[in-house]
Amino acid sequence: MGLTEDTTPVAVVRRQYLASAAGDLGALRATLAPDVEWTEMAGFPLAGTYRTPDGVTSGVMEKLAHDWENWTAHDDTYVADGENVVVLARYTAGHKATGKPLNVRVAHHFTVRGGLIVRFEQFVDTALVRDAATA
Repeated sequence: MGLTEDTTPVAVVRRQYLASAAGDLGALRATLAPDVEWTEMAGFPLAGTYRTPDGVTSGVMEKLAHDWENWTAHDDTYVADGENVVVLARYTAGHKATGKPLNVRVAHHFTVRGGLIVRFEQFVDTALVRDAATA
């Protein structure tokens, strides 16, 4: 899209979900600020805060793809307030080691400044994720 690319917070977050669903880590990194703070919830298999676009994709997306089949975040409801965007979504996947399916509701809080995601925080029922990953 070049110079006409929509940099509103909702559009930036939506591009992140589309890039993730397509497995396009380059496009996903392009939505993240150089100093991004990406926090996976305590109790989640990848719990912690990841920094830099490369840190997020290598520490989160690539590891999810390694452990889960068809990991997808299905975004369905957006609530925006200035630079803050909360997305209600659903994770679906199959755990490669256990063969168990995952289907769980999640909420994601993004902060977008200057057309880039500067902060992300995940909220998810980590017990359901753990159960799918446990034999």
